[in-house]
Amino acid sequence: MAGDEPLTWRALGAVPLFASLPEARLRELWAASVPRGHPVGSVLRSAGAPADHLLVLLRGRVAATGTTGGGRVVRYGQWDGPCALDKVALLDGRGHTATFTALTFCAVRSVRRDRFLGLVDDTAAVRAHVFAVLARQARAQQQRLTETATLPAEARLAGWLLAQAAALARGAPGPARVRIPGTQQALADTLGVTRVTVNRALARLRRDGLIRVEGDCVHLLAPESLALRAGDGGEHRNGAQGL
Repeated sequence: MAGDEPLTWRALGAVPLFASLPEARLRELWAASVPRGHPVGSVLRSAGAPADHLLVLLRGRVAATGTTGGGRVVRYGQWDGPCALDKVALLDGRGHTATFTALTFCAVRSVRRDRFLGLVDDTAAVRAHVFAVLARQARAQQQRLTETATLPAEARLAGWLLAQAAALARGAPGPARVRIPGTQQALADTLGVTRVTVNRALARLRRDGLIRVEGDCVHLLAPESLALRAGDGGEHRNGAQGL
């Protein structure tokens, strides 16, 4: 399997941040970076910890979470390698923005902060990539705040299912299918609601024939109707749902 093959400097070229770098720079980065493997469940970095290295996830999947002042865990999302994690933290030097936990075995290489900042300063494509990431994060945060303030749980769930299906579709035939990230509690953290609320929202969508749930897999049977649920605030006849 490709995932079992030893990693080489070429793996860095598959990371979007480094995709434009010539072979010589990739080899240089590879030689200067430190490799490490993280088993399932281990924490790669904790929120607030000093961001003195850029974490380059070459293989595996991680979840990013934060904790509110009241002790509630909020799941920001999950990322699959190859990608560079938490670039923002290295730019402002104020510590990691989230806690990153391995959902699968993760192969990571660490690049010193000064070397990463040098790439941002010297390489236009790297700089443009970082700016694009910052713009997407700002828009995503604004959208999350809007949804948290205005949308009931069922609308958030419908919108999340559609977004995940769109990201995974890539022309695949048949009904869209989405996997719940880990557990229903993890999904609840992603949506900013409780696990009980997620269970109820899933049950309503299933009862109305919009989805079918099989284990950790959700089949989208009526995407158009789901889009209506996501767009109308879920107030079709059940009323707004509390958190």
